[in-house]
Amino acid sequence: MKILFIADIVGEEVVDIIFDVLPRLKRRHGIDFIIANAENLDKGKGIQSKQVERLKAEGIDCLTSGNHIWEPRKKEVLVTNAGYLLRPLNYPEGNLGVGSTVLRTADGLKVGIINAQGRSFMYPINCPFNTVMKEVRRIRSETPVIVVDFHAEATAEKQALAWYLDGKVSAVIGTHTHVQTADERILNNGTAYITDAGMTGPFDSVIGMDTQKAIDRFMLQTHIYYSIAKENLRFNGIILTIDPNTGKAENIERLNFSKKEFDKSGKDN
Repeated sequence: MKILFIADIVGEEVVDIIFDVLPRLKRRHGIDFIIANAENLDKGKGIQSKQVERLKAEGIDCLTSGNHIWEPRKKEVLVTNAGYLLRPLNYPEGNLGVGSTVLRTADGLKVGIINAQGRSFMYPINCPFNTVMKEVRRIRSETPVIVVDFHAEATAEKQALAWYLDGKVSAVIGTHTHVQTADERILNNGTAYITDAGMTGPFDSVIGMDTQKAIDRFMLQTHIYYSIAKENLRFNGIILTIDPNTGKAENIERLNFSKKEFDKSGKDN
């Protein structure tokens, strides 16, 4: 089984590129299931229902998110799309939405997806280790194939969770920093890991935001509204190869390309 994880989508400008390359990417790699982190799709914070529907219509099987999914006036989308759009599982009880789901591929194979959020340098929400492990035990009664999107700031926290879950989930994919790391590997007991999948969005930016506004914010130390950058749009992501019988990862591959680079790289244009 092959699962594509699309790294944090920042801004609507890059969505057309995603949809242009996605059919060819699926053919080239034999992709069975697609997950995308979409918490930054709408102007950098949150996502709207119409955007969720568009992603679903274009064949993305599940959406994950993070701390920006709670943007006022947009968070109701977690109710209308519960089970397709996830929010971090370890937010306190009473919050909107759900943090995990089990969905099927076109061939009927079950895939478990868990969304969690770190606590280091972030909100002091419920323990991701205990919360995720409890959910893993529940989902494994349905399927051994489980992908965890761990939306966290600290590298050490991401690595610790991956080792904690090694052999119990198929993959732990880090999100949130928007900077792709080069540490993809398969841990000793069969769990694929990468500290951060990166960002699908504008690379002539500061993690997707207009460079001058980001510079001003750091230099002036006052609140300045960010705006999405527009240039050098790139696709980041991960392709996982997983044994559907055991849930163990067999391969993890990083993706990082522009549309122009992708067009030149294959014969199926």
